[in-house]
Amino acid sequence: MLTSVDFSGRPFHFIGIGGIGMSALAYVLLERKLPVSGSDLRLSHITERLKTLGAHIFLSQDAANLEYFSQTCSEVAEAIPIGASAVATVAEPITKRHLMPDVLRSDGVAAGLPQVICSTAINESNAEYRAALELGCPVFHRSDLLAALIKDYRSIAIAGTHGKTTTSSLVSYLLLEADLDPTVIIGGEVKAWQGNARFGYGKYLVAEADESDGSLVKFEPYVGVITNAELDHPDHYSSLDEIVDTFQTFANRCEVTIGCIDCETVRDRITPTLSYSLNADSGADYTVDSICYGGDCTTARVLEHGQVLGDLKIQLLGHHNLSNALAAVAVGRLLGIEFATIAAALATFEGAKRRFEHYGTANNILFIDDYAHHPSEVRATLTSARLHATQSFPKRRVVAVFQPHRYSRTTTFLTEFAEAFGDADVVVLSDIYSAGESSSGQIKGQEVADFFATRHSKVHYQPTLAAISDFLAETLTPGDLVIFLGAGNLNQIIPDAIATQALKDRTLAGG
Repeated sequence: MLTSVDFSGRPFHFIGIGGIGMSALAYVLLERKLPVSGSDLRLSHITERLKTLGAHIFLSQDAANLEYFSQTCSEVAEAIPIGASAVATVAEPITKRHLMPDVLRSDGVAAGLPQVICSTAINESNAEYRAALELGCPVFHRSDLLAALIKDYRSIAIAGTHGKTTTSSLVSYLLLEADLDPTVIIGGEVKAWQGNARFGYGKYLVAEADESDGSLVKFEPYVGVITNAELDHPDHYSSLDEIVDTFQTFANRCEVTIGCIDCETVRDRITPTLSYSLNADSGADYTVDSICYGGDCTTARVLEHGQVLGDLKIQLLGHHNLSNALAAVAVGRLLGIEFATIAAALATFEGAKRRFEHYGTANNILFIDDYAHHPSEVRATLTSARLHATQSFPKRRVVAVFQPHRYSRTTTFLTEFAEAFGDADVVVLSDIYSAGESSSGQIKGQEVADFFATRHSKVHYQPTLAAISDFLAETLTPGDLVIFLGAGNLNQIIPDAIATQALKDRTLAGG
């Protein structure tokens, strides 16, 4: 059986190709001129991007999708089998040019069968996954594919409980601006390369390395960055010690580890090769002083081993983003990039989607979308929101709309969540987004809201997205900053909320 990922021409088939992590991998493979197909339950701008590059997209996760590959090459070239009517139109169908002869190789695998890539969310309840096993397809977790790509480059893997996407984006953008032409695989979309992945011809690959399911231990990059280490996935880890074991294993597999020692766990239990800190007296290799947290930018002076490098100005707000930027400085300096180049690049970085993303303004109400779904992330994001609001005149009211993500996370961190909204004037709470967890016997949204109300004076529970939309239409007033927080589907209502306020504005203006 095939035990390692094959980049020699064997097709790749992704079950759930439209996911943010899966699609980034598929994009890089397509740019490397490898045959790629995949399935998803709905089309999106992400799957359209992949189709444009030649991916074959199935609009259902059925066993028939894999039957497509079990035919001989000549049959594939002639027709799509009965039962695969959900196949989407693509720029170029999979044909004999893409498939190797359907014969048994020395490793015992039919050469025409694809390498099937799955995420942790896919299991034997999925018909397409079962069909892959029955056919004898080589089946890999997405982390196996990422690990193989990381080994194929001089890679920089960004890990940590919080800040991975922003730090990965900052490092990638820095390398791009420094003319190093990196390949990029991250868990968020960035305007600079119009998506969540970029293909470059340089020797560096920047990858966001996720610890949520333990797969972080598979990666062997040149540089590993650890931004922090906290318990965040109680569905997979039972204690902080288990998280630490995962990060320690990752650190030991990196040639160089860069870590933030403002996180006690990183400082005391991981011991990075190079360190960074926002505390100038910490003894870290990279530090800052003369910090100014503004409402529209953040500035600081950067020091390397105690020697002044120069001033840094970023468009991102808050201490957490200054820390992320300092990680990028450390990576850049390790790679030999002049600080002037680093500072110029980071000054123009506009951020990743869903990371304090300015979604729009209507009726003098600013709408912001953020992926924060852990108490530490919520607290840091709302601190940035308060900074931004305080700079406004008249002072903006901060309205936080929060969709809890997973019953396990909400239950484990209920107190921490309730205490994370101190910088919000108003809290609007939805029901819990399950992310596939069973709701049976679990905490309910109303209970969460009642507990929040013991810590905050203005908590409003609106169980559905429709109810939140109605509530915001009635409650928001000109001058507000409304920020949508969560990793679920809450941000789907933002466009309609903006449209509602725009209509109000036109009506009041007599338009």
